[in-house]
Amino acid sequence: MEGLNARIARLAIGLGVSLQDEHELARVMSRPPLAAAPVERRATGAPCLPERRVSSSERRTAHHWDELRGLLVLRYHAESHYVDEVGVAATRQILVEVEAHLEREGFSPGADGLHLERLFGSA
Repeated sequence: MEGLNARIARLAIGLGVSLQDEHELARVMSRPPLAAAPVERRATGAPCLPERRVSSSERRTAHHWDELRGLLVLRYHAESHYVDEVGVAATRQILVEVEAHLEREGFSPGADGLHLERLFGSA
């Protein structure tokens, strides 16, 4: 969970997204995934070149957005699984320890978009 949250925080920082803001989090989740451009074919079957080539930088950034969204979904499913397997109290403790470790590593509270007070209320 620690590695997952650290990667989420790094991607968010790199993309300039504040996951502490509900609206930004919603924007990340509603962003359409990277779609492969349809390949047009000539009558001979040979592919046509697209009108505009996507730069490798643009493609890499789009992949980072996709990865961030996917990791947020994965984390949600992992949290749900933890609650089912070990209960709410143990899951909360795991997440509190993960957040504390990330803060010791230099991440700001909530940089990974995990808001314990919203999930579990104040302790």
